[in-house]
Amino acid sequence: MVRARREATDAIPVTVLLDTNVLLDVILDRTPWADDATTLLDRIARHEARGYVAAHAVTTVYYLVERAKGRGAATTAVSDLLDILDVVALEGADFRRALALGLKDYEDAVQAAACLKVGARFLVTRNERDFKSAPVIPRSAAEVLALFAPIENT
Repeated sequence: MVRARREATDAIPVTVLLDTNVLLDVILDRTPWADDATTLLDRIARHEARGYVAAHAVTTVYYLVERAKGRGAATTAVSDLLDILDVVALEGADFRRALALGLKDYEDAVQAAACLKVGARFLVTRNERDFKSAPVIPRSAAEVLALFAPIENT
């Protein structure tokens, strides 16, 4: 994963919220999804897209990475994500909105509410069917990458 400090950018063509599973694919190198998810994070780090993560997902990522790889890996992973992604701060109204969405899985509903809060164009996930009835557009990392011009070899 490319580690780069975010800078303010006015003309970002694609804004996305990354689901927890996509972040874990990168950090835990889960194949076959890790390559596309890593490439998408790299594009975000290069300011070719704007990426968000829901606040509650940060703690979930830390917990799961710590269990799988230890505290140091979890700290590094979360630090890297915070360098690349903007965090969607969630409040009581957002959690109520998630309840009102009526999705089967409440955590998915909170992800959708975070996506709506920041006006992200896509919710990047591996579980598109979980968001079928949500008022967001779920897409895989590969589908979002298809929106970009090919990466130039330098």
